[in-house]
Amino acid sequence: MSASNTEVLFRPFSIRSLDLPNRIVMAPMTRGFAPEGIPGAPQAAYYQRRAEGGVGLILSEGTVIDRPASRNMAGIPLFHGEEALEGWKSVIGAVHAAGGKMGPQIWHTGSTVGPDGWDPGVPVESPSGLLAPGQPRGSAMSEEDIADAVSAFARAAAASKRLGFDTVEIHGAHGYLIDQFFWSGTNERADRYGGATIRERSRFAGEVVSAVREAVGSDYPIILRLSQWKQQDYLARLAATPDLMADWLQPLVDAGVDVLHCSQRRFWEPEFAEIDGEKGLNFAGWAKKLTGAATISVGSVGLSGEFLAAFGGESSTSTALDDLVERMERDEFDLIAVGRALIADPDWVSKIGKGESGKLKGFDAATLGELV
Repeated sequence: MSASNTEVLFRPFSIRSLDLPNRIVMAPMTRGFAPEGIPGAPQAAYYQRRAEGGVGLILSEGTVIDRPASRNMAGIPLFHGEEALEGWKSVIGAVHAAGGKMGPQIWHTGSTVGPDGWDPGVPVESPSGLLAPGQPRGSAMSEEDIADAVSAFARAAAASKRLGFDTVEIHGAHGYLIDQFFWSGTNERADRYGGATIRERSRFAGEVVSAVREAVGSDYPIILRLSQWKQQDYLARLAATPDLMADWLQPLVDAGVDVLHCSQRRFWEPEFAEIDGEKGLNFAGWAKKLTGAATISVGSVGLSGEFLAAFGGESSTSTALDDLVERMERDEFDLIAVGRALIADPDWVSKIGKGESGKLKGFDAATLGELV
């Protein structure tokens, strides 16, 4: 791998008030090292180190909104409350001091269960009181609960801008709260937040996006993370055709989303192979084609194994970036998010830029047990 054939990854990118020096994003990766949900010096140093390593845009690990049971692990950081927000202020200060750009990912884990089975101490909430199809857990949200959650997302986004973050990402993927509204398997509501179609079930997400846009103003970029797959069902698909995908995504873009962060377990897999073949557009490629919005692709970039296996203790070796470079050279998507490779090696971006592929580190699952 030479520096020249990764040059496409180092083109600048701009959207609204956000100007990035390259196309590489640090993907949100749950770390869970915030005691009582309060980020501090360890988080500031961790993210600053990735900024020093040349990441174009850092997205924080999921950080939760002000709702009861909005997190499913004790160490997940909060994005509300004076103490937590002061901690995040120190994080963005450290990232900016290193010349980096960063946004928090704001999140509600819905009725999901964390990997360690932690109990939040209050009932979890979701659209229909379901963890997965046919699996009850927690309470179905009232319309008042829904309105309060929308408001909590907006307050978190406003805090992001007030603290000096460069953008904000809304987590709407992977079977968490917003995604539980999208998915017919977990949204059996008979009111205006349910429905037979993905467009109808997207009402909650649309209200969240609209409220966030109102809270941050017209020039602040909003990113929305989405996925077809769920942690409850890796094979789940919200949109089985391009037309259904357009029905799902276009209203969200119309509501105010600037960038669609399209999560796949493996970024090179085609979304609709039956239409454009085994080398066809991936999820981010189709999302960009259908809506015209900017997109981020993600999923096992530069590593041999997919990321969910990492949480089961599987390590990965470094792999070539030829397919990624080809897709970015044809502008299939705009940005690429990298997760585990950046946990393992804060200098991954600078090494790629210098053509130092021989110095890249693989991913050892043991690194998930520390924040460095």
